Amino acid sequence: MIKTDILIIGAGPTGLFTVFEAGLLKLKCHLIDALPQPGGQCSEIYPKKPIYDIPAYPEILAGDLTNKLLEQCKQFQPGFTLGERAETIEKQDDGSFIVTTNKGTKHQAPVVAIAGGLGSFEPRKPKIHNITYFEDTGVEYIIKDPEKYKGKKVVIAGGGDSALDWTIFLSNVADEVTLIHRRNEFRGHLDSVEKVQELKDNGKVNLITPAEVIGILGDDKVVGVVVEQAKHIQKEFEIECDHFIPLFGLSPKLGPIANWGLEIEKNAIKVDNTLDYQTNIPGIFAIGDVNTYPGKLKLILCGFHEATLMCQSAYKIINPGKRYIMKYTTVSGIDGFDGSRKEAPKAVVKRID
Repeated sequence: MIKTDILIIGAGPTGLFTVFEAGLLKLKCHLIDALPQPGGQCSEIYPKKPIYDIPAYPEILAGDLTNKLLEQCKQFQPGFTLGERAETIEKQDDGSFIVTTNKGTKHQAPVVAIAGGLGSFEPRKPKIHNITYFEDTGVEYIIKDPEKYKGKKVVIAGGGDSALDWTIFLSNVADEVTLIHRRNEFRGHLDSVEKVQELKDNGKVNLITPAEVIGILGDDKVVGVVVEQAKHIQKEFEIECDHFIPLFGLSPKLGPIANWGLEIEKNAIKVDNTLDYQTNIPGIFAIGDVNTYPGKLKLILCGFHEATLMCQSAYKIINPGKRYIMKYTTVSGIDGFDGSRKEAPKAVVKRID
């Protein structure tokens, strides 16, 4: 039996930052994740994708963000159960919970924080009759290593942030990049839309709208795609390419967590956002992309905020009746579980004559 103060389901950015915030409160954390390494989607799906809305980082690769978070929390010595999925949960007479994985590993904690992101997921695939045949020979739904496309001709389909971001990124890697979207309007951030338009105007990417890829060309590997211009035009043509990357998002599934008696709304866990992001079951919290509440934004930085408030309530559950006085790390410094201490810088006072 693995025992800890806070059991975190999900080792993505929000889960990792929870370790740090809990550590400041002298609370120990253990994380469970079905993936074989920490980082969630940032490490598994798009480690080389740049992220632009992390405070103090004008741009940081998703994989680098994971490494920074691991470095930040390692002083608090978190435990990890990786490559195993949280399967069942049982409440004990003392109020604690026992969570068992699909491989039988048992964990016990008075507080459970579900930080599972979008849960388990699979890519949404376009309805192209022969697409599965080429899934290992030129069709990719996830970009893990952008260098794979160096000197290649790439066709991307989609109208969201991923399609726009990768079009921008690969314009400096691939020999030729074409973005195809079935509408003239895009769902992504305005800055990204304007950047793609600028790249098109400068001849660095091809932009085809409104249009759809309706077929894939090739025998043993992708050599091109068939594109249908807007249906009222009824124009079909072929584009030569080495890779076809449809980026239509992921279809999320909560998996076994959906059977834990939690209140679910549209495949997300409902929480009380007026205080601490607790679920309908006292002692179980949901933070990050896995939760939902009025005004919810699925952003990493919002997950960080939710984790911080959640840890404050977790402290009260674990230490009933004990008062905690918050101290700014700039004043108090940080005490790690390994005995190390990072001192807060001393104030410097200048005398003005």
